[in-house]
Amino acid sequence: MTVNIYDTANQLEKEIRETEEYKALQLAFTNMKADGAVYELFKEFQMLQMTLQQKQMQGMEISDEDIAASQEMAERVKESGLIQELMEKEQAFSAVINDLNRVIMAPVQELYQMD
Repeated sequence: MTVNIYDTANQLEKEIRETEEYKALQLAFTNMKADGAVYELFKEFQMLQMTLQQKQMQGMEISDEDIAASQEMAERVKESGLIQELMEKEQAFSAVINDLNRVIMAPVQELYQMD
């Protein structure tokens, strides 16, 4: 019997969309996006994060100006209850995904633990 794990993965993707954690994340994103100014701040925050990650991945130095911009942006983001709510819901959803990853990776973990 051939096993098609992609069918299982597609079913899992559908079921993930039905979890309370995903629905809460989706609602938090919708609420945040409804406030134009907050959504613009969120997009700026994402762009700054991506820029800093790209610099790190390319081995470029993170300047004092980059650090100052990051700290200033973090302070602005902390002031937004909508973004904070989104981040909390994202953390809860990430915990679910991490749990799933542990389950999926169990065969490899067991393999490597064999003596």
